[in-house]
Amino acid sequence: MRVALVGKGGVGKSAIAGTFARLLARGGAPVLAVDSDPMPGLAYSLGIEIDDAPIPAEAVRERAEGEEGPRFRLRQGLTADDAVQRYAVPGPDGVRFLQFGKMRSGRDHFRSQFAFRQIIAELPVERWNLVGDLPGGTRQPFFGWGNFADTVLVVVEPTAKALLTGRKLARLAQAKHAPERIFAIVNRVRDDRDIDDVTDRTGLEVIGAVPWDEDFAAAERDGRAPIDAAPDSAAVAAIGKLVEMVERRRIS
Repeated sequence: MRVALVGKGGVGKSAIAGTFARLLARGGAPVLAVDSDPMPGLAYSLGIEIDDAPIPAEAVRERAEGEEGPRFRLRQGLTADDAVQRYAVPGPDGVRFLQFGKMRSGRDHFRSQFAFRQIIAELPVERWNLVGDLPGGTRQPFFGWGNFADTVLVVVEPTAKALLTGRKLARLAQAKHAPERIFAIVNRVRDDRDIDDVTDRTGLEVIGAVPWDEDFAAAERDGRAPIDAAPDSAAVAAIGKLVEMVERRRIS
């Protein structure tokens, strides 16, 4: 399974992605959670207390003179799988966490970005399940950072701005190189009309609805993993059903 979550900033992508990854891992699957959003969020939602964990400079080499390909690559002999084992941060339930590196200047940050892209592109499909939290908004959500995904989940909450972003993302879903499966998740649902609004305004099939849940929201506000802070909440249960639904759609 290779899933990317996209949507307007602030709609709860990170909280859903972190909970999704944890629940998927509890089923016995090897899970790599990947964070390409320059704003912090996914680590906290996973229950990992770090602010920044980029791939270190020692893992990267610069292209030799006359060599083809990107300017920076993983050092000789270091495979993508090796890099995950060495540099991805271990988290609860066996989830591994790989971070693009938060916004900062400098050559090492540039090197880390190239290494991050290479790892995601070359990681063996049969070895790892990927759950990615993509930057908020509509800028290249199905390309670039999201091109590892076979399933994209557009997270929409029932607000005018989030619905507008969802509609724009739905249009991009028609692009030639878009992933195979693109669905909507409605977050912070208060009644069935919220689900109907997302369906009508985006044209996407809704395969998951996460209800408004004060305990889940409190965990988000406090920077805690919702699955730890509110394990019995209705929101966590709904994300568990979403994991099952995505798996069924993948194999159908």
